[in-house]
Amino acid sequence: MKKITTLIIGSFVVLTAFGWSQGIRKSLLAGQWYHGDPEKLARHIDYLLQNVKMDVFPTGEIFAILAPHAGYVYSGQVAAYAYKLVQGKNYDSVVILSPSHRYGFQGCSIYLKGGYETPLGTASVDEALAEEISNSTGFSYVAKAHQEEHAVEIQVPFVQKTLPHAKIVPIVMGYPRKSTILRLANGLKKALVGKNALIIASTDLSHFFSKRDANARDQETIGLIKGFKIDSLLEKCERGENIMCGGGPVIATLLYAQNKAAVEILQYSDSSKVTRDEDSVVGYLAAALVASVPQKEFSLSDEEKKELLQLTYSTIELFIRDKKLPHYKTDNSNLLEKTGAFVTLKKHGQLRGCIGFIESPLPLYQTVMQAGIYAACRDTRFSPVTQDELDDLEVEISVLSPLRKISDPQLVSVGKHGLVIAKDGKKGLLLPQVPVENHWDQQTFLEQTCLKAGLPRNAWKAGAEMFVFEAIVFR
Repeated sequence: MKKITTLIIGSFVVLTAFGWSQGIRKSLLAGQWYHGDPEKLARHIDYLLQNVKMDVFPTGEIFAILAPHAGYVYSGQVAAYAYKLVQGKNYDSVVILSPSHRYGFQGCSIYLKGGYETPLGTASVDEALAEEISNSTGFSYVAKAHQEEHAVEIQVPFVQKTLPHAKIVPIVMGYPRKSTILRLANGLKKALVGKNALIIASTDLSHFFSKRDANARDQETIGLIKGFKIDSLLEKCERGENIMCGGGPVIATLLYAQNKAAVEILQYSDSSKVTRDEDSVVGYLAAALVASVPQKEFSLSDEEKKELLQLTYSTIELFIRDKKLPHYKTDNSNLLEKTGAFVTLKKHGQLRGCIGFIESPLPLYQTVMQAGIYAACRDTRFSPVTQDELDDLEVEISVLSPLRKISDPQLVSVGKHGLVIAKDGKKGLLLPQVPVENHWDQQTFLEQTCLKAGLPRNAWKAGAEMFVFEAIVFR
């Protein structure tokens, strides 16, 4: 009997020392869910970040990101889309919200002291902020919640690589009851006022449906997230529907950012891309909650339009005749604005060349000068403009607004919007005047932009990214 007692006490001491007390939590995933060697892990994350392909990144303050929590070989590339968006920003703290996969309990467990260790080092807990969140929510530390939970740890190496100076506050949510979710969201609102903090909601989407069913179910869930359909998400979450394992953290994050941010969907994929098994897949989502930044309305006076037209024509003329550029300077703030622009050349009403820049690091006047030369000499659809044609050229300039990503093609307005469609490294752009001149309806406009990108005409229905813009068009 004495031996049994000794063994029980000894086991308890080992468990306490290993993981039940707060302090430095050792990695459970290194060497399995991600590389255990620090150099290999760092290189892998760098590779995933460099492999992010986004034509336009959302602008505005980023309140939170949603990132998946499977092994890096499965969901690391999707997670990289979320982390690429915040890479190098100056957050002081990162609050990581995770579901509890292995231990059932009421409320939330906040890791109050110490840090999370990975092969890249130890991410220190922001102990002051952790205590503040504990006070504002009434939640404290539940040891077993963190002991074997992977959904916090899987985020930490990404945080260490993209936000190396930030401290962390790991929070694991138990049963995702409505009362728990509301309590956490309200507590975060209080504790994070005036704080330079980012929230990470750690979640995968549906589990173990066929690829077809999983993708359909996940798109419905993504729609609810993007539309801030919090009541619907709560109902599904409380019923235990198989839509996402981190439903509680996601809903708490949406409540925290409600009325001050929009959801930007960055990337979606599923496990079949790695496993090749389409009978049982897990869905992965990267998203961001981004504050809307009001764009100042840009306009040009008739005199400014006339000046840009004359400058563009004289640039083309001088370049074709003498291979020189005109000497031009201005202190006009509108002409110094850095914005995208296209130059369209017509001869007797027929297209003779059109090239431009969706975005430009140059002042507007330099952008139209360069676009004019390219339209005259480098549009591969036509032979270069000759001196004999100069008197017959008509110049049209389109000054572009910033691109705005959309997920619903019904938002494309013919006559108002230009359109960019991108997929698999291919991208096509059509200016707002093109569908009007060709008498296209909305669907034809979408199809023709796909064809311009070198994509199938129905690519807008099959996962292509869509962006709209407006333009000031003058000739």
